Formats: sequence, structure tokens, C-alpha cells
Amino acid sequence: MPPVEAAATPEPSLYAQLAERIGALIASGALKRGDRLPSVRDMAQQQGVSMATVLQAYRTLEDRRLVEARPRSGYFVTLRRMAAATGRGSSPAPQALTEMTQPPNQSQPVELPDIVDRVMAAASDAAMVSFGAACPGGDMFPSDRARRAITRAAQRHHHALSRYPFGSGTPALREAIARRALAIGCQLDPARILVTNGCVESISLCLRAVTQPGDTVALESPTYWGFLQILQSLHLRALEIPTDPRSGISLPALELALDTQPVKAVLVVPTLSNPLGATMPLAARRQLLQLLEARDVPLIEDALINDLAGRAEGRRAVKSFDTRGQVMLCSSFSKTLAPGLRLGWVEAGRWSAQVQRLKSTLSGGHTELVEIAMTDLLNQPGHEPALRQLRALLASRLDQARRLIAASFPAGTRITAPEGGFTLWLELPRAVDAMALFHAALSEKICLAPGPMFSSTARYNHCIRLGLGRAWGTVEQQALQRVGQLARQMADAAGAAPKAA
Repeated sequence: MPPVEAAATPEPSLYAQLAERIGALIASGALKRGDRLPSVRDMAQQQGVSMATVLQAYRTLEDRRLVEARPRSGYFVTLRRMAAATGRGSSPAPQALTEMTQPPNQSQPVELPDIVDRVMAAASDAAMVSFGAACPGGDMFPSDRARRAITRAAQRHHHALSRYPFGSGTPALREAIARRALAIGCQLDPARILVTNGCVESISLCLRAVTQPGDTVALESPTYWGFLQILQSLHLRALEIPTDPRSGISLPALELALDTQPVKAVLVVPTLSNPLGATMPLAARRQLLQLLEARDVPLIEDALINDLAGRAEGRRAVKSFDTRGQVMLCSSFSKTLAPGLRLGWVEAGRWSAQVQRLKSTLSGGHTELVEIAMTDLLNQPGHEPALRQLRALLASRLDQARRLIAASFPAGTRITAPEGGFTLWLELPRAVDAMALFHAALSEKICLAPGPMFSSTARYNHCIRLGLGRAWGTVEQQALQRVGQLARQMADAAGAAPKAA
């Protein structure tokens, strides 16, 4: 593709209109899979718009998985027409999970079940086909890229090995993080950014700064088991809020909780929540912030995989609307760039000074060479194209998995339809016990995550989460089908059991 000359940011209506016109041609069949779109320059001349406008339109279509960019070749149509729901050789359309979750309306002390340790051990076992961890596999990130960055850091900054790390992180890394935060709508001061050992440490530090043992924290339900682990370690109570699998935490339910219970902090994942994969609309994000500002309750926002959202609007953080320092924004690069470097960050708003003091006390600084290597990776021009390719890869994988599930799992199984990421949440027929399914699959060297891991309330006993970030080939697809067969056998056996008199 020819280089794009510098230009002012295109007016949204222009590139959106162009993207809609091209999308309509694809939908009608006038543009078919494999067709090459006009070059950015040619399209700009044809439409009488700037090259920046065309490029933004093409990237919008790329986010929707309608086109793909091929190096030195241009943009090509990639839309695959789905097989009909009936007919020979087709797969049934997956049934969407649409109901709001209904957790208890009282806070609970957190005591994670032992199954969490067993799932994590199995997920890291090389002999297992693992759907248990919500982690990307090494094949998604070129290891040579990170290796070269570390080698350059060691060669050019070897003196860093003789210095003890202090402070909030190297200035260059914090500046690179601030630049990257523009992609999620945030203008951050590098001086207020604190580098951490990952997103989990960022969240833990934020909770320590704004709560005391015995306090109540509101969060989505179901929620990431790691959040529950943090709450348990800090002796905090969990108040699970009803959550919609598509649009995220219920704001009316949260408002009622804030008005009737002593909530000291709210912990949410507005973009691609774990495990549901829900993405809050922008209007709901604004409303969430207003709700908490009115009550002066801190919002701890996990933006770990915002970069993997399929639509640009879904990547915008609640923090981008924050003018009072009410939001404590936490993130990491472990899911999008270099899992092995284990670097995260936090911008804690009004509580930045407290969080920095806690970090200094609890874990100190980091290996400077690793921070230098991460700065190198973030500043490379190929980072944004690599993210787009990763989004497209994951979207294709989720589509394939959802169709395998629809064809293999028991009738009545419902599946989430996240707009990105690499996890799916399944609601199985009530007769299928998630723990029994976990043990049956484990006996066949297949690991999955049962629903009770994701709540402090002993709920979701007929649900499972599937992590699809690891290898995805014939072995893994057959393993997923086998889990479906096991679930079907359990459902059939329950249906055949004699009814009690």
C-alpha cells in the first residue's frame, strides 16, 4: 500500500459514510470475498475525500471483519457468508445468551473454592488441551519481536543492571503508555502513571488505597475469579451486581446497591468483561461515572483488553470521561503484546499518591531492562497493524468455536457473542452440572473453567467459561466437540432418570 500523507483527523461522518457504502456493496454481493478494494489513493480521488478519510473507513471495515489489509498488496474483502441454519453440511446458528444474571442482593465474604487451583494447574499442563485459562498463546505474538527488544535493551543499556530500580517506572515507558492510552480515549499525564507487575497488582493496589478489611466492593456477576482472589486476600466483601451478557453491569441495580449498602468501591470491566465478554455502550459508561461521582465512590476500571474490542467505540475507557480523578484506570500488556514481560500500569486519579506509596512499600521498582524493552515494543510502527491482525484472528476463532458448540453441545445451550477477546461463556441445560463436566473432561485431558469459579455466591453451577487464546487446530476443535458430547450424555442421562414419586 502507498504511504499515507499526513492529514488532519477526518470528520467522522465522512469516513463512516464511506465505510457504510462499501459495507453495503459487500453485503449485497457486489464485492465478493477476495476482491481487492481500490488503493487508498485511488479511492480518495474517486470519492473526493482525503486519504486519511479513506484509511479510517478501511480500518473501520477491518474492525468489522469485512476487509483485511495485506502487506504491500492493499485491502481485500474477507466476509465469509455463513452457512444456512439448515441443510446438508451446514452448522446450526448458535443460540445467544440474552438474560440478565440475578445474583443475591447482599454482599458476601469471599472464599474461593479449591477448584480454582486445580483448574489453573491443569491449564498450565502441557499434556492437556486447555480451555481453562483466559490467556493468549505464544503463537499469537511473534516471540522474536520481544526477544530482539530485550537483546537491544541489554546491549544498549547494560549499565541498568547495576542500578537498583526505584520510582514509578522509566519516564520513556510512562510516556509510551500515555501515547497508547489515546487509543482508548484517554489523555494521561505520564507523571501520574505507575508501572506495575501486571493488571492484577494494579487492581490490588487500588483496592488497598480505598478500602479497609470488611468493606464492601461492588462488581459484575459473574466476575473474574482473580478479582475474587484479591478480595479474599484483603478480607473484603463482594457485592455481585446483575450483569447483562451484552451490555454489562446493570446500572439500575448498581444505583440501588449504592443507595442501600455501604459500597466503598466499584470494580468493573466495561470492555469485554471476564467471563461474559460484555461491552458497555458509551452512554452507559458516562452514566456509570456520573452515578459514582454523585456518591463520591471510586471506580476501579480494568482496561486490560480494550485494544481487542472489535469496534473503536468499545475500546473507549470510562476514564476518558473523567475530569475529577474519580476513575482508577488499570491495564497491562499481557493479553495484547508480550505476556512474558509481565508489565502493567495504573493511573489512579485522586488516589495516585496513595497507590504509589503502597507500590513502593509492597513491591518496589521493576527490572529497568524489561521496561526499556517494553518501551521499544510500544514505539514500533508495527504495533497497531499487529493489533488489527490479532483482533481479526480472534474474531474468526470465536466464530468457529460458537458454531462447533452449536453443533456439538446439548439442545438449549446458550452462548455469549462478545465483540472481541478470546473467551466464551456457556449456559448449559440445568441438568448438566459444570463441576461434573469439568471432572469428566479432565479425565480425557481436556481442561475447562466451571462456572462456580466466577462467583462468591455458589452460583453458575450449569455454566462454563472457555478460553480460546491457546492453540486452535484440529486437536483443539475435536476436544471442544468432545466436551459437547460429554455434556449431551449428562443431559440425556438426566432426562432418562426416573422421576421421584
